[in-house]
Amino acid sequence: MTRPVTIVTGGSRGIGAATCVRLANEGHDIALGYVSDDAAAREVADAVRAAGARCVTVRGDTAQEADVERLFDTAAAELGPVSALVNNAGVTGPLGRLTETRTEDLRRVMDVNVVGYLLCCRRAARDMAAHGGGAIVNISSAAATLGSPGDYVHYAASKAATDAMTVGLSKELGPDNIRVNAVAPGIIDTDMHATMGDPGRPARAAANIPLGRPGEASEIAAAVAWLLSPESSYTTGAILRVSGGR
Repeated sequence: MTRPVTIVTGGSRGIGAATCVRLANEGHDIALGYVSDDAAAREVADAVRAAGARCVTVRGDTAQEADVERLFDTAAAELGPVSALVNNAGVTGPLGRLTETRTEDLRRVMDVNVVGYLLCCRRAARDMAAHGGGAIVNISSAAATLGSPGDYVHYAASKAATDAMTVGLSKELGPDNIRVNAVAPGIIDTDMHATMGDPGRPARAAANIPLGRPGEASEIAAAVAWLLSPESSYTTGAILRVSGGR
């Protein structure tokens, strides 16, 4: 059987990196998109290849149409027709109340988390329809329904948009044999929290999580892998919450 070719955006760290390695171990060849950290992307690519999979890394910004087109073109040229997309690249901006959030941070969050996802979904839909089908998994967030007051309402809004595009596209693309689902993580112990200025956030959040701990990136990767597997062949339009009960 032909190995699936899967694009993972934001694949150089955190959930994206764990997803690349998990999918490689399950038989996917990987096109790893990343925005800036060459060394981290190489490290993940090495782990993917160690699992027996092919891997190509493509540096670019998913908020830019030309970079998205180059990512898909490179994946197809070097690995073959793209059969799956994991829309994972995302940003939060600094933590804080909306009244204190800079306009440039608001725009960047919406550009990457909403426009970037739409650009990737659009190209994936075109390519997958031409080759008989495929699967898309969008990484959303429990913030989409919690709202994240005092932390990042703008980020929560971008993830609510992710949920809406997931449901809408699942209905639009179903006749093309393209399944579209989302995974909505809760607090996950990755370096995202340090990037937003609060590295201790996962540990502090544990008291408010029913399972009593933050999640691990590998647990999100497992959910993504299931949604891309034949076992979920009748699942589309689902928002799979992996949040420890929050």
